[in-house]
Amino acid sequence: MEFYENRPRQPFIGFVQLRRALKRWWLRKRACQALRRMSDEQLKDIRLERKDVE
Repeated sequence: MEFYENRPRQPFIGFVQLRRALKRWWLRKRACQALRRMSDEQLKDIRLERKDVE
């Protein structure tokens, strides 16, 4: 039996899913922080209001 035939197909799928979830959370957190730092005029330019951000 060859080496590649005896390997599981996706041995670390749990780690991959965990990494993807953490990356999504981190990116969402960064986006929220950036929106909170924006002034009301800047938010108005992208058609958001302060209440939408918080």
